[in-house]
Amino acid sequence: MRLGAAPHKSLLDPIETATRDEIAALQLKRMRASFEHAVANVPAYAKKFADAGVAPSDLRSLGDLARFPFTTKADLRDNYPFGMFAVPQDRIARIHASSGTTGKPTVVGYTKADLDMWAGLIARALIAGGGRAGMKAHNAYGYGLFTGGLGVHAGAEKLGCAVIPVSGGQTPRQVQLLEDFRPEIIFSTPSYMMVILDEYRRQGLDPATCSLRLGILGAEPWTNAMRAEIESAFVNMHALDHFGLSEVIGPGVSFECVETKDGLHINEDHFYPEVIDPETGAVLPDGEIGELVFTSLTKEALPIIRYRTRDLSRLLPGTARSFRRMEKVTGRSDDMIILRGVNVFPTQIEERLLAIPALASHYQIVLTRVDRLDRMEIRVEARPGTGAAAQARAAAELERAVKERIGVTAAVTVCDPESVVRSEGKAKRVVDRRDAQ
Repeated sequence: MRLGAAPHKSLLDPIETATRDEIAALQLKRMRASFEHAVANVPAYAKKFADAGVAPSDLRSLGDLARFPFTTKADLRDNYPFGMFAVPQDRIARIHASSGTTGKPTVVGYTKADLDMWAGLIARALIAGGGRAGMKAHNAYGYGLFTGGLGVHAGAEKLGCAVIPVSGGQTPRQVQLLEDFRPEIIFSTPSYMMVILDEYRRQGLDPATCSLRLGILGAEPWTNAMRAEIESAFVNMHALDHFGLSEVIGPGVSFECVETKDGLHINEDHFYPEVIDPETGAVLPDGEIGELVFTSLTKEALPIIRYRTRDLSRLLPGTARSFRRMEKVTGRSDDMIILRGVNVFPTQIEERLLAIPALASHYQIVLTRVDRLDRMEIRVEARPGTGAAAQARAAAELERAVKERIGVTAAVTVCDPESVVRSEGKAKRVVDRRDAQ
C-alpha cells in the first residue's frame, strides 16, 4: 500500500516552515550580496548593469528586481566557456555543460560550497518525498556533463542513501538490478520510467511487487495522467515531479511533497522565482501563467540574475511548505507548436491520449507542410492486445478530442507496440519537418 505521510518537522530545514516575511528578508539580503558578487567579478554582468543604468545598491526591495536586466542562454554562449564564472579557476570544483546540439554548449561551474549546497537541496527533496537515510537509490539519469546524474547522486549520498549509479540505457539490466538490489528510490525521466514499465511487462514481471517507494522524475514536462499510469502499475511507489536546469544549478530548484502532490515547492532560500510575459518581459502576478525566471541567491561560481528559462508555469502559495509553489511545467515557449495560428504543447496531446484506454504513453508529433499548409500527425502506440477495430476507434476518439479541446485538426496514426522511438533520457516528442519541405 502506498504511503504518503508528511515527514516529521524535525527532518525539515527551519526555513521550510518560516513565515513569508522571514523568507523575504533572507532573500533580499542574499540577493544584494549575490548582485555585488556578480558585478564585481563578472565583466558581462558589470556591462549589463551599466547598460541598464542600475547598480546593486538600487536593489532596496524585492520589487526592485524588475528594474534589472535578464540573463539568457545567449549570454552564456557569448561568454563561452568560462566568461560568466565569478571565481578564479582554482576555486572551481566541477564543470558541467549542455549538449550544444544547437550551437555552443552552455557551461556551468561549481565551487565546493556550491556542490555542498546543491547536494543539500536534493536531500531536502528526497525527505519531502519520503526518502530517508539507509535507503537504496537507483539512479537512471545519465552521468557526465549532464547535471542530472551526478547532481542527484551527491544529494542521495548526503542524505545517507546507498546510490546505485546505473545511468541511462540497458533497460533489461535496469529491471534486473531493480529486482535484485530492491532499491526504495529511483531517479529517472518520466518517459524513461514508462520504458522501464514496458520492460517489466515484456519480461513477464509484475511491477506491483517492485520494491520502489519513491520515484523522483524530472528533466521534462509530464502530466498528472502519466503520474497516474506509473503509480497504478508500481502500486507502492509515489511518482513525484522534480524541476531544475543546469544554468540555475541543475536538479534541485523545486520539488513535490509526498503529502500534497499539488505542485513543486521552490527552494526560495536559494532561488528567487518570477513569472513574466514571454513577449513583453513584464512581471506577472502570482497565479498567472507565463515564463519562469530565476535569480540565484547563494551561488559562488556562477551567480545567475533573472535567467529566462523558457519554461511555462505559474506561481502559487505554499501548502506543505512555506515556499511558494510552481505549477507543473506545461511546456516551453521555444517548444510550443504553432499550427495554423493555434498554440499547442505536447503535454496537451499527452493528456488527451492517456485518457483513452487503448492508447499507450509512447507518442511523437510529426509536423509537415503540404501545399504551404501545416499538418500535424500524432503517432501513438496501441496497448498490447488491442485489435485493429479498437485501434481505429481510438484514433477517431483522439482526433475528435484534439479538435474539440485544443482546436486543431490532427491525423492520428495508431501504431503497433514498440514502434515509436524510445529515449533513454528526455523524450523527443516533436519532429518538425516543415522547414525541409
